[in-house]
Amino acid sequence: MRRFLQEEIKNDQTEFLDNLGYFMKWSMFAVMAGLAGGSIGAAFVKLVAWATDVRELHPQLLFFMPVAGILIVFLHEIFHEKGNRGTNLVLEAVTGDRPVDRPIPLLIFISTILSHLVGASVGREGAALQIGGGLGGWLGEKLGFDQKDRKVAVMAGMSAVFAAVFGTPIAAAVFSIEVISVGIMYFSALVPCVLSAFTGYYISRTLGVSFEHFDVSDIPAFDFKSAALIILLGILCGLCAQLFCRVLALSDRLYGRYTKNSYSRILLASLLFILLTLLCGTDLYEGTSMRIIGASLGGQIGYEVFLLKMLFTAIAVGGKFKGGEIVPVFCVGSAFGCAFGMITGFSPALCAACGLAGLFAGVTNCPVSTLILALELMEPGALPYYSLVIAISFCFSGYTGLYASQRIMYSKTKSSYINKTVGGED
Repeated sequence: MRRFLQEEIKNDQTEFLDNLGYFMKWSMFAVMAGLAGGSIGAAFVKLVAWATDVRELHPQLLFFMPVAGILIVFLHEIFHEKGNRGTNLVLEAVTGDRPVDRPIPLLIFISTILSHLVGASVGREGAALQIGGGLGGWLGEKLGFDQKDRKVAVMAGMSAVFAAVFGTPIAAAVFSIEVISVGIMYFSALVPCVLSAFTGYYISRTLGVSFEHFDVSDIPAFDFKSAALIILLGILCGLCAQLFCRVLALSDRLYGRYTKNSYSRILLASLLFILLTLLCGTDLYEGTSMRIIGASLGGQIGYEVFLLKMLFTAIAVGGKFKGGEIVPVFCVGSAFGCAFGMITGFSPALCAACGLAGLFAGVTNCPVSTLILALELMEPGALPYYSLVIAISFCFSGYTGLYASQRIMYSKTKSSYINKTVGGED
């Protein structure tokens, strides 16, 4: 008995020392990643804001979209990144053995600023994830990490810059370990992702970055009728998520069919974007379009806005302007939810918030981080509504998604292992 107890104590001591070593190692890495990621993220946010302000003061910059497009393609060709696949490269760095190429963070940083300067309908999360993933991978390489630890380093870097850009540290940490594979979360990366996210967030805030927070003015009592309406909205959000992803995929295929090189592709995208903007007679759909979110959460938006923002985003992203799709997803989701609320007469402001959360869950296949994001970004008092719309939308969005390299490890409707990518590869 005494010998048994001694062995148990020895095992416990060994386990504690292993855990302590893990914690110390990744704490130090997380602080480094957070310091660097927070600083870079803060600079990135401020430059995007500057580009947006300049464009709004000089709306004629829209007509320089072809020039910016040519410059973006030229920069990618110089660094031999002509076929850059965006956020998919970061996902592949975790699921496979392919590292994030070193020029990518700088290229995506510059290209996203140029895209926003001329009004392309893109977001910021693609840049945040790619910059962060590249930074984490580079730090892991410099510190002599093995292949497995470099994957964790990539996720920690993603968390740091995502938190620094969006101001949602908990969601940033969870998103980085949830987005890689649907049905599996990389809990070995939880400590480094959480610590790097909070470090990046506080560094960015210390450097003067202010983050968006959206109030929801009208939250009705949660009862059977309201739950039924939110379930219906969740179903529609799931279908809208499928539509959004398929429109983006169709745009990519059509450009590939009718344009044979990167320059003609981005020039065609520029021409289509400018013509559509002139036809609409508004700059509402340029850039991040944060006004759409504000108007939707205010309870009043045009019924057509979500479709037009979807179309503008497909033209810009399919044409290879850089920045990502998540902020446009926020716009489309909030406008769609608000329209649903106006049609049904049920709190358009709350429906806008639920539409934002529901569509994000549907296109990213990340229900846990979506719920946390909704609580950090919007009114936490609407928790029952967020939970319901996210779960339903996740179910009805099927196996579509923004990221073709995202792996679906387990079925959404059965406890079965399927292991395929959103892009359809087994």
